[in-house]
Amino acid sequence: MPKEYVVIGLIALAGFLGGGVYSTWKTARGLAIVLLVLTLITVAAAILWLV
Repeated sequence: MPKEYVVIGLIALAGFLGGGVYSTWKTARGLAIVLLVLTLITVAAAILWLV
């Protein structure tokens, strides 16, 4: 599998998690913070995988 596919998948996962942060921020801030941390880890993993 080319590494571009993995990066695209990680960015898509980060977008999905970011949407979860946006939708849960007003109701469940603890869960939103956990999702935010996971989003940041996923973005960092995509950048590191590309490099």
